[in-house]
Amino acid sequence: MRSFLGKTPFFRLLLPVVISILLNSLHTQYNTESVILGIVGLSVMILSTFIKKRNRYRHRWLFGSGVVILLLSLTQYSYHKQIQSTQLNIGDKSDGDFYIATIIDIPETKPRSIALNVKTSFPKYKKITLYLETSDESGSLKPGDEIVFFAKLEPFKNFGNPDDFDYARFMKIKGFAGSGYASGSDWQKTGRRSISIYGLSQLVRFKALNFYRSFNLSEDAYAFISALTLGYKKDLPDKIQEAFRVSGTAHVLAVSGLHVGIIYMVINLMFSFLGKKGRPHIVRQLLIIVLLWGYVFFTGMSASVIRAAIMLTICCVANMKNRKGITINTLSAAAFIILIFKPLTLFDISFQMSFGAVLSILYFQPKIQNLYSPSKKTAQIIWSLFTVSLSAQIGVFPFVLYYFGTFPTYFLITNMLVVPLVSLIIYTTIPLILLNFLFVVNIAIFEPVRALFHWLVKSLIQATLQIVHITESLPNAQLYNIHVSLMQTILILAFIYILTAWLYKKRSSLLIAALSIGLTLLLTVTYNILFPEPAKLVVFNSINKSDISIYFKNSRHFIDTPKNGLIPHSEKTIVRLSDKAFERYYTQQRFDIDILILSEDKNFNIEKILDIINPSTIVLDSSLPKTCSRSITSKCKVLGINVHDVSNDGAFSVNI
Repeated sequence: MRSFLGKTPFFRLLLPVVISILLNSLHTQYNTESVILGIVGLSVMILSTFIKKRNRYRHRWLFGSGVVILLLSLTQYSYHKQIQSTQLNIGDKSDGDFYIATIIDIPETKPRSIALNVKTSFPKYKKITLYLETSDESGSLKPGDEIVFFAKLEPFKNFGNPDDFDYARFMKIKGFAGSGYASGSDWQKTGRRSISIYGLSQLVRFKALNFYRSFNLSEDAYAFISALTLGYKKDLPDKIQEAFRVSGTAHVLAVSGLHVGIIYMVINLMFSFLGKKGRPHIVRQLLIIVLLWGYVFFTGMSASVIRAAIMLTICCVANMKNRKGITINTLSAAAFIILIFKPLTLFDISFQMSFGAVLSILYFQPKIQNLYSPSKKTAQIIWSLFTVSLSAQIGVFPFVLYYFGTFPTYFLITNMLVVPLVSLIIYTTIPLILLNFLFVVNIAIFEPVRALFHWLVKSLIQATLQIVHITESLPNAQLYNIHVSLMQTILILAFIYILTAWLYKKRSSLLIAALSIGLTLLLTVTYNILFPEPAKLVVFNSINKSDISIYFKNSRHFIDTPKNGLIPHSEKTIVRLSDKAFERYYTQQRFDIDILILSEDKNFNIEKILDIINPSTIVLDSSLPKTCSRSITSKCKVLGINVHDVSNDGAFSVNI
């Protein structure tokens, strides 16, 4: 362990950053004690420099302690700064306010609106999602355009269903504070444009998408190449995304390490004539860095591309000094740089999976590669693809189980086919773009070559989509409902890494640790089997419809519930009403029940219902209009009756 820490200084710096982020996620309040902590850390570092030279090595822990304390403080400050940027702080402007904002992403056409990601500059700097009424003017907006609008902004809110994606948390990690809607008369362009690097990047990306339109591809093929080369997935149909997920190749749709790595290899090959030594070699690495970040700019500067570019930039700097490129230290350095500025990125699924995949490749791939040495070149390439794909999947599958509860069974075969095709698509798209510029200046001699590359791109895209769809259609292409807890995810990862270390180092302490972790994992699985979470009757929050189901083992089980009458339950009396049929009945003594569910009818007379039924809790499901729900809620509050409005408060559940 000491040897590992000695060889990976950035890993030592990364640890206090990660620890600080995790601690601050539990304690959301920021206090001035962290500033004092930072001053103490800096003071300890300065004081350590006054130690006599002959004693510095013995007291080196003093400087290290100061660094750790300072990093804990800086990370806490950065964390709360990022949290603060995602809070709306509307104040008294509850009916809406005027804002000046710049469009920072490519507008997305929705069925009934145009969705814009904007950054407000007045009255406060916030990133928000703004929905505009569909019109010719809103449809012509581009990244960099400045607009003024009047809207009521609201924080992001989840539906509150137990099986829903945590959208509010996702947008918070992305740095967005809320959303709003502006009708056609509530906004207009100011005529000014932003000249920020990010805005220009999105404009270039926007023009690249229009260029892809000129390929005359099918809608699916266009959406695929847009996602593959530019990371733009808003036009990608759900059926294609699902096909890639089931086949275990969803990673190719997110421009990240794989794509940046391919571009890196292309650029590296272009400047190979500069050699591997001396000043020409340094120039070669500098050119690679510049063009690599040019690709980052071209793809819209997404977080995943920036992560990969940082890693490869560090690799290029290491190559300048004739040191090993991609290492665990390089990976730690990239993570350190990202997290110290954007701590919330630690909770980003793509961040966890991309770094988990690279770490797994660095750790497992050399070990698996050495198990077999093919003699032929073709066999070597196939074996390398196999080992890289397997290594990446080893590190990623625990995250997939935790977040999605699924596992693609044919991932090895599909990746060995799809990844080379993806590389070829990128290789052929680059010259096609260059040839397009030559065609614009009327160099007709290049037209046959351009037509050839155009045909190649279309054919390769078609072949890739065909492979993915065929894999998706195979029996048992994906295993479902294999959910694991956070603790089990950590235990699985620890078991795999420690057991592998024992297989190569044969230390008894590693075997004991691996077996202990394995036993703990088995105990948690056994506990979950013996004491499963109880099934729940859930009134789900579904837009404008009534949705009552059983939720068990992370999935919904639909049941037939009576429109008016009792819903069976072992302990509680639950009644559902969907019309005013009960209002014509009378009783001298009210019926005491535990839960009353009101749905569908917008003209409920709550006074007449309460003349017959005496509920402990009234649940208003999402099929009721908001005006009706608000009216019933206000009346029940006066009467002291507990009300749960599913549309407002999220899904309502009760154990069966």
